[in-house]
Amino acid sequence: MNRLTDNKIVLVTRPTRLAELVIRFNTVSQARFYVEHQGVDFSDYLAEDETYHHALVETQKILARIGRVQTVDRGFLPNFVFAPDDTIVTLGQDGLVANTLKYLDGQLVVGVNPDPARWDGKLLPFKVEDLSKVVLEVIAHRRPTRNVTMAKAALNNGQTMYAVNDLFIGPKSHTSARYVIRSGESSEAQSSSGVIVSTGMGSTGWFKSLMTGAAAITQSAATVRTQQVVEQVASRTGSNLPKKASPNMRTEFAWDAKYLFYTVREPFPTHTTGASLVFGRITSQTPLMLNSHMAENGVIFSDGIEKDFLEFNSGTQAVITIAERQGVLVQ
Repeated sequence: MNRLTDNKIVLVTRPTRLAELVIRFNTVSQARFYVEHQGVDFSDYLAEDETYHHALVETQKILARIGRVQTVDRGFLPNFVFAPDDTIVTLGQDGLVANTLKYLDGQLVVGVNPDPARWDGKLLPFKVEDLSKVVLEVIAHRRPTRNVTMAKAALNNGQTMYAVNDLFIGPKSHTSARYVIRSGESSEAQSSSGVIVSTGMGSTGWFKSLMTGAAAITQSAATVRTQQVVEQVASRTGSNLPKKASPNMRTEFAWDAKYLFYTVREPFPTHTTGASLVFGRITSQTPLMLNSHMAENGVIFSDGIEKDFLEFNSGTQAVITIAERQGVLVQ
């Protein structure tokens, strides 16, 4: 086949739900039995898988006419070496874009939605049929791009981890994490269920959930006594209860913001642990430092990928700051 360019294009894919079930149960028939035994319609799994593979075949055909194509499953991303001038195409959901970005160093990423009827795709501005035009424009440097700030965890043993959405520092299972946290000139020993560091891209996800929950709890706790009094008055007078105000917080911040936010989840104050450093901003000048006091099961992982983690056990120090590199999304 005659290619239009000699440029290398890396196509990043992910298994469908059906493919993951077949890995688990060996055959489609056994996967069907499992799903239907749970009372779920198996035809949806088949339809999703068929649509994805049709999109994959068409994507490979289009890209093969443009340049040299290498297809990589997302499970191999931690060990895959990207060349500086590779063009990256992701075919999957939003999470695949985030998972891919953190392993890159400035390479351009084209997010393709394989199933627009199923996925909204905030990070997937393109359809398969757009690729013949878009990828050529990317190679010719004629497409607009958007920078994405990433977080970085650097350990005292030389290991590092990057995050596009969130970093989690805490226990591997549902236990308490023990560590010393330092932000600026302040530090304290803490016991919690972990620390979450969020980027601007991640501010619409886990960060929003944390902030919304904290605001709702604070509001409810502050007004519970007032509400009780109102209910007593209402029961005597027959008047209607006023509606409780719900938190309406704007938590999003820019994807390329030069700061991150950290949030301590479920801090537990004791005689030896505090709960004053539970929320704050991280910049290049004010990193967050954590020293583990956990004998085992301490971990750091990013963007929800728990299998790709760093150990964070006793003696390990983590410095959390803005990454020296950025993700770049094609618009």
